[in-house]
Amino acid sequence: MTTTAERPSSVPSEDDSTAEGTDSVVADLEDRSDLTAFASLGVDPALVAVLASQGITAAFPIQAMTVADALAGRDVCGKAKTGSGKTLAFGLPLLQRTMASRATKPGRPRALVLVPTRELAVQVHDVLDPLAASVDLRIAAVYGGADIERQVKKLRRGVDVVIATPGRLIDLGDRGELSVADIETLVLDEADRMADMGFMPQVEWVLRRLERDHQTLLFSATLDGAVDRLVSRYLHEPVMHEVASRRVTVEEMEHRFIEVHQMDRVKVCAAICRNTDKAIVFVRTKRGADRLVEQLQKERVRAGAIHGDLRQAQRERTLKDFTGGKLPVLVATDVAARGLDIDAVDIVVHYDPPEDHKAYLHRSGRTARAGEAGVVVSLVQWNQVLEIERIQTRLGLRMPIVEMFSNDPRLADLAGWEPTEGAA
Repeated sequence: MTTTAERPSSVPSEDDSTAEGTDSVVADLEDRSDLTAFASLGVDPALVAVLASQGITAAFPIQAMTVADALAGRDVCGKAKTGSGKTLAFGLPLLQRTMASRATKPGRPRALVLVPTRELAVQVHDVLDPLAASVDLRIAAVYGGADIERQVKKLRRGVDVVIATPGRLIDLGDRGELSVADIETLVLDEADRMADMGFMPQVEWVLRRLERDHQTLLFSATLDGAVDRLVSRYLHEPVMHEVASRRVTVEEMEHRFIEVHQMDRVKVCAAICRNTDKAIVFVRTKRGADRLVEQLQKERVRAGAIHGDLRQAQRERTLKDFTGGKLPVLVATDVAARGLDIDAVDIVVHYDPPEDHKAYLHRSGRTARAGEAGVVVSLVQWNQVLEIERIQTRLGLRMPIVEMFSNDPRLADLAGWEPTEGAA
């Protein structure tokens, strides 16, 4: 049986292929009128209590759609973007089903979550850890860039759930420290990104080594190409749930384009950041990120950088401080920010112009998580005007580029003035 929720008119029709015979259910990410209580989905009371203590009492659409099927042991394909709540969508069933099969042997977990990046591994761990503790389950995150011996010690003590990047999982397997032979629940999170990053051979390496009958929960922003082949080959009669999100990144965001002078650009950025609780500032290069952090700190703005040249511990600390509210400004490169699941970002600043309209949407979407809109501001120098106008055209935006200096009072309330005011 196939049921489909009506799409809003702004959603373009998508025709991603899925495995033949897959049941399909489609819902609207922004339709929050019928949020489902976790208890009514069959979630264990101990897990419900932890969620309630965190202020989480009702399921997002992807959670409401998938949890019951996953608890019933079905293979599930969830089509949903980062920020839609999919960590709990797979995490709650994974933990609950693992509760019945504890007494884990060292290095032989019962559940495995494969993720494409170390940042995502840490985030998934941080979401699931308090839930796992409440039901006496032990979890561990293993990923490259961290001390492998420390990870080995934790595995030897016995863990029920492992969250892993493909490379580190195989390294530990080759050392004889981690076996997937006892896996009963497998999660493939952001499968499309694993395909894009060239991890499909490693993913299939894992799938071929699963010895027990097992359940697979696959979540991905797209279900075509290599992901579709994975579903067809390795999943058993999966039910497909799709969250069809509206184009909130354009129509429902406040866009501001500000022409700045080169010598004043840092001060303009600082003025914007001082008046927000949480902002992400995008730059094009790693060196540019470090330089901007230093410049913002001289302007008495607390900021931290995240990019590929930083040590893993430093990246984790900066990200934790930002998500926890201790650090109000995160300066990031495009590559480092991919896959980061960060809620409640008030403002996204394009300090350097994005490469194209797709990069603009990807960056700007950080301030439109789980249905919440925000403000996106682009800082434009005189020689970047044509580049920004081309991006606007591709996005269907017709907005003036307003010249401002760092003492302009409008910078304190970017959403409070009309873009036509002060236009050249």
